[in-house]
Amino acid sequence: MLEVKNVHAFYGRAHILHGVSLDAAAGEVVALLGRNGAGKSTAMKAIMGLVPPSQGEVVFEGRRIERLPPYRIARLGLGYVPEERRIFTDLTVMENLEVGRQSAREGVSGWTEDKLFALFPNLSEMRSRPGGRMSGGEQQMLTIARTLMGNPRCVLLDEPSEGLAPIIVEQMANSIRALKREGLTVLLSEQNLHFSQAVADRAYIIEKGQIRFGGTMAELASDVSLREQYLSV
Repeated sequence: MLEVKNVHAFYGRAHILHGVSLDAAAGEVVALLGRNGAGKSTAMKAIMGLVPPSQGEVVFEGRRIERLPPYRIARLGLGYVPEERRIFTDLTVMENLEVGRQSAREGVSGWTEDKLFALFPNLSEMRSRPGGRMSGGEQQMLTIARTLMGNPRCVLLDEPSEGLAPIIVEQMANSIRALKREGLTVLLSEQNLHFSQAVADRAYIIEKGQIRFGGTMAELASDVSLREQYLSV
């Protein structure tokens, strides 16, 4: 579904990604783990075209996309949930969802408002509430729901559990598992190993812009030294 091959990326003259390679199969949940500043968000933005790679390939459903603008990548069925959420604070929940609407895609179970409210019951109770009057966790749910209104085949989730209360983190984990049951491919960047273990099939570890590990969550769980070297704070 998604393959990243030897991607390099810069912010100005700062070389952030150094030959990053990873992949995610259809219907798979893959976690990109690392500390703050390791390159997780930059990798997500490089895939989405927000930080165009200076070198390497990004292949989505067999098509190279690393030279496409972000809006065209989104129209191909790659959804992106940014770390900053970026909801429209003056718009209501329903209006935010309408902004993300795209036509149904062949072979993809289409998302409707009712289906999204079943996935995120909290949002169902605040359909007319402006986004600026929602908690951080509610805004995170709204951002994911807005992205799903685009009927993506693959979703990039950047730090979905960051700054959320434990009960909301558990709801977020349940939502990601529900997306997998729907057949979506999910690539999420995370610092929270426990959260990733609850939802992901496989994981990559990134440190200083380089992939240091790639394997199953079980393999990562069994390697204490690896976790201490790259994930402990």
